Amino acid sequence: MDFNEIESLVELAKANNSKAKEELMVKFTPLILNLSKKCFVNSYEFADIKNECYHTLFKCVRLYNMDRHRFVAYATKAMKNSVNLLIRVSIRRNQSEGPAAFILDGKLENTLYSEFEDPNKFLLNKLHRTNLKLGVEALNLNEQELVNYIFYKEYSFKQYSRFKCIPYALVITMKNDILYKLKKGLNKPMNTDKKN
Repeated sequence: MDFNEIESLVELAKANNSKAKEELMVKFTPLILNLSKKCFVNSYEFADIKNECYHTLFKCVRLYNMDRHRFVAYATKAMKNSVNLLIRVSIRRNQSEGPAAFILDGKLENTLYSEFEDPNKFLLNKLHRTNLKLGVEALNLNEQELVNYIFYKEYSFKQYSRFKCIPYALVITMKNDILYKLKKGLNKPMNTDKKN
């Protein structure tokens, strides 16, 4: 890296010369890539670390005192410090919020258990959803269209009435018939025995 060239690019970049800023990015890219590859910061990807380095580079351009004539060392040190700060914050956060901070005591265990769904209830709900899906598939095309329009696309019954150019009362009657069919299908006793 030619230090005098870098100094003149920094001077131009401080004057908001976009071409000089691009040149600085190109000149520092190998250093930034090398630094980004060597670091692992929890919840940061390679591109995030790289962008943090570029951000620090331009912050250095803004804050640099041109009388010092040591921009390369100044920017390099600042980028390393910036990445090290990310690592320290990540480690601190893991200790206070991550798995290391998770202590399972009786109170927490009861709280966690109460937040989880009972496995039997979960299986029953899954079975009902499966039966409901089969029930909807058994409806005729007009009924399926109404279910899709109202319950999945979340339009109102009045909007469906206007869309199909049918009376609102007929739409409500169709809805009631569909709900009756679906309820009847859900209340059927399940035949879990398979015949060989």
